[in-house]
Amino acid sequence: MTDRIWLNSYPPGVPADIDPSRYSSMVAMMEESFTQFAELPAYSFMGQELSYRQVDKLSQAFGVYLQSLGLAKGDRVAVMMPNVLQYPVAVAAILRAGYTLVNVNPLYTPRELEHQLKDSGAKVIVILENFAAVLEKCLAATPVKHVVLCAMGDQLGLLKGALVNYVVRNVKKMVPAFTLPNAVRFNAALAQGSSGTLKKVTIKPDDVAVLQYTGGTTGVSKGAVLLQRNLVANLLQAEVWNAPNLKKIPASEQFTEVCALPLYHIFAFTVGMMLALRSGGKLILIPNPRDMVAVLKELSKHKFHMFPAVNTLFNALANHPDFNKVDWSSLVVSAGGGTAVQSAVAKLWLDKTGCAISEGYGLSETSPIATSNPATATEFSGSIGVPVSSTWLKLLDDDGNEVAIGQAGEIAIKGPQVMAGYWQRPDETAKVMTADGYFKSGDIGVMDERGFFKIVDRKKDMILVSGFNVYPTELEDVVAQLEGVMECACVGMPDDKTGEAVKLVIVKKDPALSEAQVRAYCKENLTAYKQPKVVEFRAELPKTPVGKILRRELRGK
Repeated sequence: MTDRIWLNSYPPGVPADIDPSRYSSMVAMMEESFTQFAELPAYSFMGQELSYRQVDKLSQAFGVYLQSLGLAKGDRVAVMMPNVLQYPVAVAAILRAGYTLVNVNPLYTPRELEHQLKDSGAKVIVILENFAAVLEKCLAATPVKHVVLCAMGDQLGLLKGALVNYVVRNVKKMVPAFTLPNAVRFNAALAQGSSGTLKKVTIKPDDVAVLQYTGGTTGVSKGAVLLQRNLVANLLQAEVWNAPNLKKIPASEQFTEVCALPLYHIFAFTVGMMLALRSGGKLILIPNPRDMVAVLKELSKHKFHMFPAVNTLFNALANHPDFNKVDWSSLVVSAGGGTAVQSAVAKLWLDKTGCAISEGYGLSETSPIATSNPATATEFSGSIGVPVSSTWLKLLDDDGNEVAIGQAGEIAIKGPQVMAGYWQRPDETAKVMTADGYFKSGDIGVMDERGFFKIVDRKKDMILVSGFNVYPTELEDVVAQLEGVMECACVGMPDDKTGEAVKLVIVKKDPALSEAQVRAYCKENLTAYKQPKVVEFRAELPKTPVGKILRRELRGK
């Protein structure tokens, strides 16, 4: 797509291109913020705030400790924590000390953790003690030589910290017994490092910043190699994209963003932690987004302007009885991503907050933002928007040829935010990168004449009924609008007559909803081959920790 027809759909003031060479590295960008916003609060967690100056000081101390371990530049350091204050401190320290960050899902099993630590070659892991028992089971089989143990209350002050740790360990019993005899406590590492000076490391644009492992939903977990310049570019893209809305924040207010998605996920990492840091914003860290009562209670204490979330989180919050205890009136950006936002959820969110969900699209491999709806949109479009600044998209058929406008094809992405490849997997990299530098996403999309893209589904999630393509996303979007439906998902199941048939799984909002009502509704809204052969009701749908519905787990049940 040489002529970027989507540029005509950009809001006024959003540039066609950004200058990714503006910062040589994420470290240069971070250190500018530490100086520029020194007195402002950077993070809020359980009533405790850390200023930019404190994050600067703490990350230098932890960086000194890491450098004392004798690591070489570029060595991998894994972080396995939920959204706690130690996370951003550890990230800043790892990058400033010249190492590569490996984000790890804290809910991994020993098998999954072992794979990621071995694959990445991580020599150090910074881990919350709640998950230490999992590490203990696989540590001997990994290259990890140093373990830094964190506790929930580490950065909450002496009294409150001790109380929080006591409750977490002894009342809520959230720390299973473990034995890691050589582990060093996070606060002890800080104390050790605080007496030294961080050695300046020359960090170049092509140095590896982060290994971001793609969720096991797509097969074996692979590390997307995100260079310093990839993340810098995506941050600058996010900044200019959201600028029209962030300008609405009164000058007397500090930009404040909610981070309810886990920081180990690239969406929260870039759009949450790094965008707030870049903008001199305050980030409200939510450690457990599944505890809706606690989330809404925390949000009721703050005035905030930006809320990135996935469909399931928007849906669960908007349907919660405590929703109106929160003041949503300052919200100017509701950023949807990670998975398709359903129109019924978007409508409810807009009705309740007055701030339309601006859906975007991206992957771990694209740092993550590739496309987004204009931040100025006042209604939900159902599309993933247009390519962001400096980004090209095209749609390819199975032979790698570009398809015409309005035709479905695999989304391929080119831009400064696209990864360097998969970590130590040239074969896997070759499968997804084209000769002209495009990354093939595995998602099927269509583009309209204005340059807006819509995902019709993942290649492998497509259901083939008697030769007709059925896209689960379309069905789920339709069924989600039926009154009485809380959530739904559909998958293909083997069928003697049609090859495959549609299985629809529903979580009820209204207990009275019947199979007959669902079938009548589907008959009215979907052509015959798209209608479900099997309708099943369940108490909940299987999901990843980020909230993506695991369709594959519904297939075999």
